[in-house]
Amino acid sequence: MTDTVDARIPITLLTGFLGSGKTTVLNSLLRAPPLTAVIMNEFGSIGLDHQLVDNIQGTMALLSGGCVCCEIQGSLVPTLKNLWMGRRDGKIPPYERIIIETTGIADPTPIMETLLRSDWVAKRHYLDGVVTTVDAVFGNQQLDQHFEALRQVAGADRLLLTKTDLADVASIQQLESRLAQLNPSAAISHIQHGNVDPDSLFKLRAYHQSEPAKAKQWLAAEHFRLVSANLPLKQPSILNPSVPTHGGTDQRIRSFSLTFDEALPWAGVSEALDTLVEFCSARLLRMKAIVNVQEYPGRPIVLHAVQHLFYPSVELPAWPDDDQRSRFVFITSDLDEDFVSNLLTSFTQTVSKP
Repeated sequence: MTDTVDARIPITLLTGFLGSGKTTVLNSLLRAPPLTAVIMNEFGSIGLDHQLVDNIQGTMALLSGGCVCCEIQGSLVPTLKNLWMGRRDGKIPPYERIIIETTGIADPTPIMETLLRSDWVAKRHYLDGVVTTVDAVFGNQQLDQHFEALRQVAGADRLLLTKTDLADVASIQQLESRLAQLNPSAAISHIQHGNVDPDSLFKLRAYHQSEPAKAKQWLAAEHFRLVSANLPLKQPSILNPSVPTHGGTDQRIRSFSLTFDEALPWAGVSEALDTLVEFCSARLLRMKAIVNVQEYPGRPIVLHAVQHLFYPSVELPAWPDDDQRSRFVFITSDLDEDFVSNLLTSFTQTVSKP
C-alpha cells in the first residue's frame, strides 16, 4: 500500500478550552518557519499579535514573514480551496503547512470529518495531529465543570500545559497526572508565554502511521490500562453499553487497551468495529490498533478511528518488533470497556468458527 501523504500539505488542529492560551501559542508558532496558513473563525476578534499582521484584505490577513491568515466563510472546504488556488496562482505565498485554530468550546471532529470525507481536500491535505492547550492554573476547574474540556484533552495527540509560571509545582504535577490518565498516549509539554518548540508539534503523522519502526510508539499501548480479552464466547448486549456517570467527570472518560494473542479474521474485526460505530459512535473518542489479520500473515494492519470516522486502513510491510499480538487502544466517553472487549471477542470468535 503506497503512502503518498508527504506530497500533501499537513494540517494541525489547535484546540483548547477558553482562555487556555491557544492564540498565544499560535503567535509564537507563526514566528518560526516554514511558511504557514492559519484558518480561524473571526480572526480579527481573536487577537493575532498586531506586530505579525502586515495588512488585512477582507477575510484574509497577510502576516509578516510570508504567512497568511484567513477566516472560515460558511464551511471549511471553500476556505481550503481559496487558499489552495491562491497558492497555486501565486497570489499568496507558497505556505507549507496549515494550522486551524478552533473555538474554545469546539469539538474538532467535524473538521476531521471534512478532511477525510471531502475528496478534493483529502487529495491535497492530510491531518497531521491535534494539539490541545490546558491552563495550568484553571485547568482542573475547567475539567471539573466542562465536559468539552475533557473531550479536547482525550482527543489530543499533544498536550501543552500553559501558564506553568503562574502555578505551584504540586498543582502542576497533579494536573499532569490527571491528563496522563485521561489520555495516556499524548505527550505533555510545559510552556510559558506561548513559547513552544515547533518540532514537537509538527510532523506528528498521528493519523497516517505507515512506518513499522514508529508504529509501536504511535500506538503507545503500554501506557493504557489492560482490559481482559481472549474471553470465552459471550454475545455482548447492545442495549446498555454505557457506564454510570456518577463519581466525577473523569470517570466518564475510559482509556484502556485490548490484546489478542491469536490472529484475527478480518471479517470479524470489521463487523465488530462497524457495530461499535453504529451504536456508540459519539462515545468512541479515539481508537488505534495494530492487528494481526489471518488473511495477511506477517503484514499487520493499522486502524484509526475518531467517533464515527474510520480512517483508511494501512498495511505495514512488517511488524515493529517480535510481538505479533493484535493490540487495540481506546479512549471512550460513557462507554463500558467490558462491552467493547466482549464485542470484539464475540465477533472474532464467531467468524473464526467453521
